[in-house]
Amino acid sequence: MRKRSAWRITLAAWHALLLREAVARLFSRRGAFAWLLLEPAAHIGFMLLVFGLLRTRVIGGMDVVFWLAAGMLAFFLFKRTASQGSAAIGANLALFTYRQVRPADTVLVRCVLEGFLMALLAVLMIGTLALLGTPMTLHAPLEVLASVAGIWLLAVGWSLVVSVASELAPELANILDMLMTPLMLVSGVVFPLAAIPYPWREWLMLNPLAHGIEGLRSSLSNYYHDAPGLSLAYLLGSALFLIFFGLALHVRFRNRLLAL
Repeated sequence: MRKRSAWRITLAAWHALLLREAVARLFSRRGAFAWLLLEPAAHIGFMLLVFGLLRTRVIGGMDVVFWLAAGMLAFFLFKRTASQGSAAIGANLALFTYRQVRPADTVLVRCVLEGFLMALLAVLMIGTLALLGTPMTLHAPLEVLASVAGIWLLAVGWSLVVSVASELAPELANILDMLMTPLMLVSGVVFPLAAIPYPWREWLMLNPLAHGIEGLRSSLSNYYHDAPGLSLAYLLGSALFLIFFGLALHVRFRNRLLAL
């Protein structure tokens, strides 16, 4: 019998983990798939109500519905990927008895699954908005892909780091979860960062997620007034740093994670 390579064993483990996580994510409770769509739709609907009361139709040169949908979907891509990936180790402790499965595998598989589900969700929501007559544009497709990929990679890096930190210090997980709501505000999801005066805007632009959201909106519409200092290179560099740092933590504390 031909011996399988380490790479083929890893792919087989990832495939099995992906199927397991997909079933658990979509069918573990009644209406789980519907909630995936309703949660961001409810947030967008509430913010549109607020902007409607303020009689706001255009923000930064973009239609307010398109502007808000792009920001919300980008933030939910980060939030869901980061949240699900960070909790992967604790939810899969029983699987570590199989030597083919490593803690980092569960984190990466969850991040891939959330990225795929958010891609489907984005297609459904954008298609629905287009049918409702929302004006939409696509100025720079490659920059759209770079922005979305950067946001997802940033969430992967966050997941790798926090998944280790939260297992070693469980109290830290609650604190980091509480940061998600302030993070939405300081990332320019519900207000344009270009409207923030100097020097406060410079502090907000230290947040790499803000660069991803601003970059996405700027690449969707050539009329959008993005915040000065926008840099997709900063976003991708921050994401790669977090990924390598997270993988280093997984290697350093591998035995402690397997012994949980």
